[in-house]
Amino acid sequence: MRRTALAAVCLVTVAAATTGLVGCQSGKDKADGKASATAASDRPKEPFAGLSADEIGDRAMKATTGAASLRMKGTVQDDQSAGTIRIDMALNKRNECAGTLGMGSQGKTDLIKTGDTVYMKYDEAFLREQSKGESKADVDAAVSMLAGKWTKMSAKGPDAKDIASFCDLDTVLGGAEDVGSDGSSGGTDDPTATRAGTARVDGATAAVLKVKDGKDRYTMYVATEGKPYLLRLDSTAKDPGSITFSDFEKPVPARKPAGKILDLDALSG
Repeated sequence: MRRTALAAVCLVTVAAATTGLVGCQSGKDKADGKASATAASDRPKEPFAGLSADEIGDRAMKATTGAASLRMKGTVQDDQSAGTIRIDMALNKRNECAGTLGMGSQGKTDLIKTGDTVYMKYDEAFLREQSKGESKADVDAAVSMLAGKWTKMSAKGPDAKDIASFCDLDTVLGGAEDVGSDGSSGGTDDPTATRAGTARVDGATAAVLKVKDGKDRYTMYVATEGKPYLLRLDSTAKDPGSITFSDFEKPVPARKPAGKILDLDALSG
């Protein structure tokens, strides 16, 4: 059974979707000096006055990648299956996570990683999809044994390696810097961004940036109050999808599940 396939695909897809953001970090904050030289009474209320779209994107990425924890929720495209990956995951830089991963209508799995252990709970639809190609008897046995039950694996084991990587915030956000080094991100020139007004994201006001990266197109929504966190990222070209970012700096509820837990390492050993 391909227990780690979904998490591996999810990591690569999210990293690819955020490649355009990293390209915005080339701007210099030349406008900051101008803004500071302006008398306070004359300063516009616009939070990013004097900054280019690229510079706003730079600030958003610095704030977001600097967060010790956050929550990602939304959908991204899976190139391998042409399906849609659903994500709702809180994670931090201590390599902890808690949330759910799903593949379109093909079920979902609950995921928790804390310490050196990965805990997962699969629903029946997920198990049957991930077990395609195996005999009906084997699939039915897997469903009977695993569906709706918490399992655990060592985070250092081969079956949990990809999942453990996904649960580390540095890996998820930092991975975007590497995607496309072989041209796979779809863009050949440095990404460029333009301002496109403001919008509301989960009740917060955000500056809207339109990013072009080769043939790819992204829309960034950057918080205008407090730290300029990235609140949402939409991909509208080759790989449509949307991810919202929230719960910055909040504790991740990564705790060992209560009740009986099936040890998959012991079963496979």
